[in-house]
Amino acid sequence: MERYLLPMNVKTYKTFFINQLKSLYPLEEIDSFFSILNRHYLKWNRAEGILNQENEMPLEVEQHLQSALEKLKKQIPIQYIVGETEFYSLPFLVNASVLIPRPETEELVDWILESQKSFSLDNLAFTKTLTSNQQQISILDIGTGSGCIAITLAKNLPNAMVSALDVSEKALATARKNAQKNEVKITFLKMDILNTSDLGGTWDIIVSNPPYIKEEEKDKMSNNVLENEPHVALFVSDADALLFYKKIAALAKSHLNVGGSLYFEINENQGANVVSLLEKEGFKNLELRKDLYGKDRMVLGKF
Repeated sequence: MERYLLPMNVKTYKTFFINQLKSLYPLEEIDSFFSILNRHYLKWNRAEGILNQENEMPLEVEQHLQSALEKLKKQIPIQYIVGETEFYSLPFLVNASVLIPRPETEELVDWILESQKSFSLDNLAFTKTLTSNQQQISILDIGTGSGCIAITLAKNLPNAMVSALDVSEKALATARKNAQKNEVKITFLKMDILNTSDLGGTWDIIVSNPPYIKEEEKDKMSNNVLENEPHVALFVSDADALLFYKKIAALAKSHLNVGGSLYFEINENQGANVVSLLEKEGFKNLELRKDLYGKDRMVLGKF
C-alpha cells in the first residue's frame, strides 16, 4: 500500500486518489467514486464535498478511503465496497451474493408500474388501480437477488401482495434485509426454479430477470463484473441460452391468473427468440421493448 503524509485536507487527498486510479478508470468515474465514498463515510452530498475541500480529512475516514482505494485498484465494484447502492431512488444493500442492480432493470420495473396505472375499468378481467378500495394485485419475482424488483414494486404499489423467490439462501438473506430497510412486506421463498413443477400459488404478474449471458460472451465483459458478481445469477450455457425463459414460461401458464402478465428482462441478442418462445407457449399481446440505449431488453406476454 502506498504511503502518504498526514494530515491531508479533502482536496489534497482527492488529488492523491485520482492519481492512484487514473490508469484504471476514466476521470469522470473516479470523481463519482470519490463522491460516493464522501457520501458514505462523511455523509456529504456532492455540493458539500466541493464546499468542504479545504477541511482536514479525519484520520478514520482517510483510513476507510485508503482501504476503498486498494479495493478499487483490484476492480472491486464501488457498490460492494460501500455495501449499498440505489435503485429506483430506494436504498439497497448489496454484497457478493447478489448482482448489483442495473439501470435497464429500473426500466423493466417502470414498465410494470406504468402498466398498472394505465388500467381502466374496461379491463374487467384484470382491473387493478392504486386506490386502497380496489382489489389487490399479486406479483411474483423469480430470481429476486437483492430484491430490487420485488421491493420497488411493493413500495410503489400499495395494493400489491408481492412474493419473491431465489435459489440462493445468501441472496434471500440480503433481500430480506432490503425489504426491512425499505419497510415493505414481501413473502420470500427459497426455490430452484429449474427443479420445480409447482410455484405454490397463482399471481397476476410474474416477473423475472434470470441469468441470460452466454458463456461465450464473457470476453466482452469487464473484469469488475466477471471477478466479483455471482456467476450463477449471470451466465447460462451456450447450448441452451433460453433455459430459464423456457422453464419460467412453462410454469407461468399454470401459475398466472386469467389475464395475467409475464415480464422478462432479456439478453439484447435474444429478443426475437424470447418472443418466439412465448408465442409457442400460447402467450398473447407480445411486446418487445428497447431500453434507453436502443437495445432489445424487455418482453411482455399476456396469458
